[in-house]
Amino acid sequence: MPHKDQPSTHSECYSQSRRRFPSWLRQSLPKGKEALETKRLINDAELNTVCEEAKCPNRSKCWSRRTATVLIMGKECTRNCAFCDIAFSKTPAPLDEQEPERIAQLVKELSLQHVVITMVTRDDLPDQGASHIRRVIDTVRQKNSHTTIEVLTSDFLGNPYAINIVLEAQPEIFNHNIETVEELSPRIRHKASYSRSLWVLQYAKTYNSNNLVKSGIMVGLGENEDQVKATIKDLSNVGCDIVTIGQYLQASNSKIRVKSFVTPEQFKTYEDYGYFLGIKHMHCGPFVRSSYNADLIMQEHMRTP
Repeated sequence: MPHKDQPSTHSECYSQSRRRFPSWLRQSLPKGKEALETKRLINDAELNTVCEEAKCPNRSKCWSRRTATVLIMGKECTRNCAFCDIAFSKTPAPLDEQEPERIAQLVKELSLQHVVITMVTRDDLPDQGASHIRRVIDTVRQKNSHTTIEVLTSDFLGNPYAINIVLEAQPEIFNHNIETVEELSPRIRHKASYSRSLWVLQYAKTYNSNNLVKSGIMVGLGENEDQVKATIKDLSNVGCDIVTIGQYLQASNSKIRVKSFVTPEQFKTYEDYGYFLGIKHMHCGPFVRSSYNADLIMQEHMRTP
């Protein structure tokens, strides 16, 4: 039977039992051998990607463009969020000290002009993994001097010391996802808070106003238009330069159900609202993910006067 919740005012209803996606959520797989070659290089480097661990629907497209989002510090997260399919563990495996070198080599082999480095949350570590992120950034730069770097981080439990370690490495983009609207945050996110995420983003922008600060949210979780617009405004107020908004899709039966499919027209409304508020780059659409086409966003920014 269809999900009993009524669709929100800005989207179409979702049939949980049949997963009947609307036309705008259907896409063809890319042709060619590039995706397989990218996957081979990732496997040979013994690295993890958020593309696979989070079951991203865009992974074949990204791999066909010889790009991927590296997931560092293991495959187990110390938080068990209702939307994310990455494995949960209170005691993840120790850090791999050789990981930075292997990432730098993969970036070189893929000839990446822009690389996104994301992480599992490691609340078990004294600095929440910040020093390891710094080593990854430094090692990538040593071997790939022309590659721009984007980090997609946890909230580091709001630890300024840890955030400083990452920001001192001067990534071109500091990204931390607020994930959802304030009203849904306690149910969707584990151990995280809406207000702390805003603080982290504001802290990163205040640290260096020239830094690009980025955040993203998912829609289709039961939010309404006013709540999404309030979130966009909050992100604008703390200095976000880039905001991504994409459709939430349930990765497995154990994850929170999709409540609604948001129409392309509604995504355009959100995009226009963000630009009205003065956000530099709004990327909104059904298949948009925080790291999807991140290299193209960086190129767009560099072309902007």
